[in-house]
Amino acid sequence: MGKSNNMKRIFILFSLTLLVVVAMAQDEELIIKNGERSIYGIINRPADTTKPYGVVIVSHGFNGTHHFARTYFETLAEIGYATYTFDFPCGSIYSRSDNNTMNMSILDEVSDVKAIVKHFQQSSEIDANKIVLIGESQGGLVSALTAAQIPDDIEKLVLIYPAFCIPDDWKARYPAAEDIPDTTRLWNIPLGRKYMLELDKIQREGRVDTYVRPTLIIHGSADPVVALRYSEEYVKQFKDARLVVLHGAGHGFNEDERKTSNALVRGFLK
Repeated sequence: MGKSNNMKRIFILFSLTLLVVVAMAQDEELIIKNGERSIYGIINRPADTTKPYGVVIVSHGFNGTHHFARTYFETLAEIGYATYTFDFPCGSIYSRSDNNTMNMSILDEVSDVKAIVKHFQQSSEIDANKIVLIGESQGGLVSALTAAQIPDDIEKLVLIYPAFCIPDDWKARYPAAEDIPDTTRLWNIPLGRKYMLELDKIQREGRVDTYVRPTLIIHGSADPVVALRYSEEYVKQFKDARLVVLHGAGHGFNEDERKTSNALVRGFLK
């Protein structure tokens, strides 16, 4: 009799666990238009969708895709946020939106994030006062520029090793416009002149101090791609910002560093 009861308890616990997993696993494809650009993405919703909920828009880095942001799904769903992760058109050779990286453009990516924000503002499912941007590396630069352009529309901003170094890096390589070749390869990814030519404008106009709402920056002390000093400089431009340094972390976190980073994001949003 005792063994039978134990088996029943195990079955009930297993069933409840399965129900929870099913309730949390609310992923679906969502394509958002930005003019003629079609942005392929995945939205993961929280378990409770009976009332409007917030949404976190996660921007990937150079040659990234929507897949990496799946690590945020559980973290954000548990505190009542949906996660929208997507492929920037021309942002990667693996992009399901458009994989022609010769047309990659940081300013076009800013335009894409603004279009995504507008889409969710018009959705009855979403609490328009709870739209958050998370950006990693180049996606961090894009998210910061976007928040600065539409500061009243973004509740909070999270930047993970944001690539504020990009204009400096390319200006050092190509000091004058005539130095820029038709094709540049970065980590074997082809880029066109458009990507380089717009960096002057970003450098001149790309201040972020118009965004005054809470901002969290997370950066590794051993980042070999984006020097920590960039986050140390930019955190001063925001009115309400905090920089957390993960000692020993590089550019792209390992599993333990990702857990720490996600816990910081959870605390910041909760």
